[in-house]
Amino acid sequence: MSYDNWGPQDLSSPAKRQLPEVPVERGMVLEDVQSGWVGAVTRVEKSGGMHIVVLEDRRGKSKSFRLGFGFLLDGQPVKLLPPAPRAAGTTGGAGAAQAGRTASGSVRVTGQRAQVAKASRIWVEGKHDAELVEKVWGDDLRVEGIVVEPLHGVDDLKAAIAEFSPGPGRRLGILVDHLVPDSKESRIAADAMTLPGAAGNVLIVGHPYVDVWQAIRPKVLGIEQWPTIARGTDWKTGILKSFGWPHETAEDIGLGWQKLLGAVRSYADLDPSLLGRVEEVIDFLTVP
Repeated sequence: MSYDNWGPQDLSSPAKRQLPEVPVERGMVLEDVQSGWVGAVTRVEKSGGMHIVVLEDRRGKSKSFRLGFGFLLDGQPVKLLPPAPRAAGTTGGAGAAQAGRTASGSVRVTGQRAQVAKASRIWVEGKHDAELVEKVWGDDLRVEGIVVEPLHGVDDLKAAIAEFSPGPGRRLGILVDHLVPDSKESRIAADAMTLPGAAGNVLIVGHPYVDVWQAIRPKVLGIEQWPTIARGTDWKTGILKSFGWPHETAEDIGLGWQKLLGAVRSYADLDPSLLGRVEEVIDFLTVP
């Protein structure tokens, strides 16, 4: 099928008038036919009397397009309409659940047999990190046979890597919180990479946040920015308190995280600083 004639000048084409008309929704993964740009809808704006849709690709880059014709949804041409009004109390949205795409934006693989887990692993700092990676990249990782395991902290990272015995065909990709220059985490990572066999078989990457919670875009939660928590206050406790949520027990922390995680529907809901690092780890473990 050729899309060479698609464009704003062809709005009177009978073929276009017959296309399915789909109200645009945040998280919907679309392809712009003329440029080939694929991305998730992050917002829709009205400018100069027209609606503009902003698509963000899986690397965190964004482009704006005029709403209307010239888009593919699940591989099929559609006419995009402005967002449909929501009924009170509904939270709809295409998000990650489109039939043709995974939550990470990858083309969904169907009919494939379950994979035997490979020896290579992804390690993350804790349970919440593992749950977030699973929610967005779980489908992709199951196709590749890669398992995500929580470390519950990186203080003993060097010993854990030594026990794992990395090597060709048995690689480690490690995602670390607060991996910034001169931090405790950066020194731990540098020391761990001095182990025999680590070079070329271990990749340690990280995001700049104190906790993986902050990798969720604030606007997804209906806030302008993450609250600043006073030094000396447990960060997660302080965050939940600032939201007015229960925060005094470990159960409160867990329930609070589930509410935050529930707001994440696709990679478009996460900050690029995390997206790029997870993609880098997956590539490291799966590319020969």
